[in-house]
This record gives sequence, structure tokens and C-alpha cells, in this order.
Amino acid sequence: MTYDLIVVGSGAAGLAGAIKAGRDGKKVLLLEKLSQIATKLKATGGGRCNLSNTLDNTSFMQSFGKNGRFMTTALNKMDHNDLMNFFKSIDLETHIPDGFRIFPVTHSSTTVINALTNELKKLDVEILCEQRVEEIITKNSKITSIKTQNNIYNTKNILLATGGMGYPKMGATGDGFPIVESLGHKVTKLYPAMMPLSTKETWQGNCRADTISKVTIKVNIPNNNKLKKLTAKGDLIFTSTGLRGPVILDFAREITPFLDKYKEVPILVNLTHGMNEDQIIKAIKEKSTKEPSKNIVEILSSLVPTSLAKELCKICSIDISKNYKNIQGEAKNKLIKLLAWTPFTISGHDGFNKAMITRGGISLKEINPNTMESKIIKGLYFAGEIIDIDGPCGGYNLQWSFSSGFLAGELLVNL
Repeated sequence: MTYDLIVVGSGAAGLAGAIKAGRDGKKVLLLEKLSQIATKLKATGGGRCNLSNTLDNTSFMQSFGKNGRFMTTALNKMDHNDLMNFFKSIDLETHIPDGFRIFPVTHSSTTVINALTNELKKLDVEILCEQRVEEIITKNSKITSIKTQNNIYNTKNILLATGGMGYPKMGATGDGFPIVESLGHKVTKLYPAMMPLSTKETWQGNCRADTISKVTIKVNIPNNNKLKKLTAKGDLIFTSTGLRGPVILDFAREITPFLDKYKEVPILVNLTHGMNEDQIIKAIKEKSTKEPSKNIVEILSSLVPTSLAKELCKICSIDISKNYKNIQGEAKNKLIKLLAWTPFTISGHDGFNKAMITRGGISLKEINPNTMESKIIKGLYFAGEIIDIDGPCGGYNLQWSFSSGFLAGELLVNL
């Protein structure tokens, strides 16, 4: 049997491509190396499955940095409204509980996978699990077949959606990269992204019970204006070994490449909702005037969590039983500066084992953005994380996977 399309990988991109091609009447085979499909999708968003968000396409692409423009055609074909309508067409209702992030109403990735699986069955898409692809076979730069560990399947079109290297226990081990390199494609350097970061400092381990909201982070490498422009905003969580939370998950994609070069990356963190030194001084004085009997920790607790207030005072060698007016000027100044910008030193991470996504992938220069087809091998398509595009947390990467998968699957109708 010769298939119209063989999809490799059953993440969001692969499932989207298989469904689109199936809807267009194509004979589709879906190959998955694990014993079941959509393993990583099941864990997305802590199992809640944040499918997308409500940003307009221009703002959405800007969130991905310079590579974001590559997504123009894919997003025009399927933006977040189209994605919601697609899920509605397969009997999965979605909603936007916070006005920004799009979830299934069940807040369960299992219901998403079930709906997608049912649609594959309706379309007679053939699914074969425990099939590890070993080689894509070509002739005269055209696809002829694909070889797994125990079979060869004939086709003229392959959609490679094998993902990156994040969460290897869920199948993301970068299998697609050596295959495409053997066909002449370039793969950019790969870095783990969307992950916690380790710090040289350990004092924050005493503040683990608190989430700090509306934090601003910036890189603090002297004489490097390019890096100093790197900033991020969001919620921060302290850990015994470093930092995590949405703002760190987003910022990690910028930091991990520079850890290779600098080994350590100093950062500054504003923990007071963006207040500058003057605003912090004003707030402390007003609070101290209204409640003069309160000690410095009680006063600071109106700005930051109590556990954090205690640690910052300890760093400044301030007696926490004293009130603000009785603290020496030098210690006061140090405390104010620390509240405005708290220094940390990023010293490492846990690699791809804890990374939710991969930064890097197949070079965009070698892919047609209007079709997702390789410019080197006719009939070879790419979608999702295997491509050199990665975005922040908040539904960005799943939307990209679905959009690119649908675009790759749609082109087949024209072949």
C-alpha cells in the first residue's frame, strides 16, 4: 500500500496534520514510537492543556522574537478563533476563563486527546504505535518511503512532527534531527527552554511558601547592552535550588544559550510590582507613619511576603525587631536598593529532562513558510517544535503546533 501522507509523531502538530489530510480525503498513516499517542500533550499545562490565547496574530508572532514572522501563513490559516471552532467541530468545548488563555472547559488534556483520537478514527487514519523511524528514503530529492525498525511504508509525502528534546521520558528525544541532517537539512544548536533555573544563592529557599506576582527580571551583565535589554515579567516562585514560576519559564529560553558562554548569568529581580526606589521609600514612610509601633518586617509585609521581608533584612544585617526610623541610614539604603532590584546569579539548569520545550531546530531558511515543505526534499513537511521556533508559556507553542500541522496537512490537497 502507498499512503498519500505518513505523519511521524503524535503530538499536537502531527495530529493536526493527520486530521487535515484525512478531512481532505487522503489516505494517512500516523506513526508513533511510544505505546500510545499524544503522551506529551497529555502533560501539557500540568494536564489542564492551555491550547492557545487570545492575542491578535501580530502580537502573537512578536512574542516569538525574530523568528515569529515565519508563522504568518500558518496563523492566517488557523488562528485561535479557528482553533476553537475546530475543537467545537469535534465536540470539544473551549473557554477563556481569565480572558486570555484558552482551555478545554474540562481543563483536562485527556478530553482533548480523546476528541482528537475520535476524529482520527472517523477519518480512517491508520495509527501504528511502537514504530521508531530509522530512515526517510528518497530518490532524486523526492520522498519514496519511510523505514521503521520492522517495516518500510511507501509514500510521496511525509510530515515530520517528532518534536524537540524536552521531556525525553515522554518521547521527545530529538529523533527527527539526525534524520533530517542526513537528508541535507541544517539543525541549529539546541537548548533546553521553559524550565526552572538554578542560582548560586540559597537564601530564597526560606521563602518557598510564597509566589511573588508581577515580578520584573532583567539581565545584569556589565558592558553588554544586548543582554541588558532582555527582560521578562510575570509571577515568580522561589525553590530550594533557585527560581521557577511563569516568568522564569519564559525567561529560561533567553538565558540557557548564554549559560554556555558565560557559565553564570547575573540577573536583577524587582519584587515590588515594578516600584522604583523613590516609590518604595514613600510607601514605607507612609506605612511607618500610620503604624509607628510596627517593626520593619511588619512594615515591609505590605510590599512583599513576610518570609521574603525577613530574608532581605537578614542580607542587610538589619535587626527585624526594630522599626524603620531606628534603622541606620546605610542599612536603609541597602534595603531600599535590594527591594527595587534583588540580585541573583543563574548558575545552571537540569537540562532537557526538565525542559518543556526546545530552543532551536530545523533552520527556517530551508522551509517554505507558505506550505511547511522542505526546500531540499520534495514531499517532506515539518510542523511544531522540530522547527527553529519556540515561544513563551501561555498556549503559544501549542497554537503554533496546531497551526503549522494544519498548514502542512492542507497542502496535500494541491499535490
